[in-house]
Amino acid sequence: MLTPILMAGGSGTRLWPLSRVGAPKQVHALLDEETLLQKTANRLIRGFGAERLWVTTHVDYVARVQKELPLVSPKHLSLEPARRETAPALGLALVRILKEDPDAVVVYANSDNYVRNVAEFLRILKVAEGVVRSNPERLALIGVRPTYPETGYGYIRMGDVVARSEGKKGEGEDEVFSVRGFVEKPDLKTAKRYLASWDYLWNPTLLVARAATLLDCYARHLPEMYGQLMTIKNALGTKNEQRVVAKEFSAIQPISLDYGILEKEKGMVVIPAAFGWTDVGSWRAVHEILAGDPNATVARGPHAAIDSSANLIVSMTGKLVTTIGVHDMVVVETEDAILICPKSRAQEVKQLVGEMAKKKLAKYL
Repeated sequence: MLTPILMAGGSGTRLWPLSRVGAPKQVHALLDEETLLQKTANRLIRGFGAERLWVTTHVDYVARVQKELPLVSPKHLSLEPARRETAPALGLALVRILKEDPDAVVVYANSDNYVRNVAEFLRILKVAEGVVRSNPERLALIGVRPTYPETGYGYIRMGDVVARSEGKKGEGEDEVFSVRGFVEKPDLKTAKRYLASWDYLWNPTLLVARAATLLDCYARHLPEMYGQLMTIKNALGTKNEQRVVAKEFSAIQPISLDYGILEKEKGMVVIPAAFGWTDVGSWRAVHEILAGDPNATVARGPHAAIDSSANLIVSMTGKLVTTIGVHDMVVVETEDAILICPKSRAQEVKQLVGEMAKKKLAKYL
């Protein structure tokens, strides 16, 4: 049985002004009555049980995470004492998991992903688990078949078929490919070429591997971090645990899992999948999930319009938002801030938050 690691420590700056330092996007109900954190946790619990689920998050979010996920054991919360990106956060969770289960096979999953077909999502994870148990020194990625030329996602380039796994009854086999390389956020022309090609997949950073094998990757590619993680591992369960974790983890250099490990590791495999995946990483993505028809306006809160289409309108305070001749826009209103931008530039909200920080507008962050 897989041990899921749910990554829930990010700040979600592209969904400002709803997502803030003290209440990031994963603890908000953006799509329905469940928060993104609850939706992701519940699909993993459905597949593998609450008792196996681990959650990694920043210490500032622990109370909110426990409130959102009461079924998760406090012993399975991997708390980060400082913000150090995804590779250190995963590494800290791995040493804690290995202390409990040296033979664990884990799945790394982000808390801000939307999945339309949960049954297929869980099925393909179990296919990946089978691949890893048959090839314990390999990392298995899940890649998503592109449905349109997205420029805000990373892509995985597939190589040759290396294995086949029995698929759903009557539907043939799942093919397993070598990983030829990665591409980050291509321009539109390139993304259209990828869509037309069979060998490029969206990269949701959905990873299945033996925990021990993953930790060996740190030793190869991030040896200094590996040494710090080993110091932490040796202190777990001792009276010095809290002090050592705080000291060693805070000294780790921040780096993402993609840059630090995955883009350096050789011999990985990828399984193409189609389960209705979207990265809820921008307001444009929120509109795409909720709208159904791309020309429809989605309004959360009171809204009146003339000659307006394809907009996302979010009124958190209940103020009436009115539009005339407005198309393909995002309007998000909270108690202390308003965001207005074209949907096509929604990825730039992160840059906007950076500008606000420079201008000493921290109270709005």
